[in-house]
Amino acid sequence: MKAVADKGRKIALMIIGWAFVALGVVGAFLPVMPTTPFMLVALWCFAKSSDRFHAWLFYHPVFGPPLRDWEINRVIPLYAKVFALSSMAVSIVYVVGFSQAPWWAMATMGATCTAGAVFILSKPSRKPVQ
Repeated sequence: MKAVADKGRKIALMIIGWAFVALGVVGAFLPVMPTTPFMLVALWCFAKSSDRFHAWLFYHPVFGPPLRDWEINRVIPLYAKVFALSSMAVSIVYVVGFSQAPWWAMATMGATCTAGAVFILSKPSRKPVQ
């Protein structure tokens, strides 16, 4: 019975992985949608479900380099940091200045964005010199 459950889990993770690859590809063409976070989730799903697809994405000529930078060195490139922090700032300004969201929702958004910003800023922007 465990083998059936494991096979079902692997199939589910592969489906989720391919869904995130699709979202990442869309994000490569739409400036408001990120690519790398979706590909990171896909890479994780493939790591748990398919060595073949994990290797394909990990060594992909376009998507592979930032994924390898993250998986090996936990690097977030400077351009990605600037984009993420700018997007968070614009979102907060919009919600606080132009929406009718309740104060607790604004506070929750602010706290979540602050936690995300702290995480992003705590990671290096470049690979360590070897």
